Amino acid sequence: MTLWNAVLLASIICVALKAIGYLIPPRWFDAPTPTRITDLLTVALLSALVAVQTLGFGQAIVVDARVPALLVAAGLLMLRAPFLAVVVAAAATAALLRLWGLAA
Repeated sequence: MTLWNAVLLASIICVALKAIGYLIPPRWFDAPTPTRITDLLTVALLSALVAVQTLGFGQAIVVDARVPALLVAAGLLMLRAPFLAVVVAAAATAALLRLWGLAA
């Protein structure tokens, strides 16, 4: 199977899944349990993405300047700081740690 065949097959599967989603009756999602599950699933997937992007490097787990930067960002978000301030503070934290040689 060539790369283009794999891309076309994946595209067809995605379109089919989307079409199947439109066929599901809306009343199935009106109940509180499915609504809660879909809300929590979004948060879980986003959290997993952040964890993988922060700690992962290829097949290895790496703890470097991104971890303290993420902790700074999480703390500022808990304090309801503006998003731009959170991004700047996290970037500054990672940059300073790398500058001082405390993290790779």
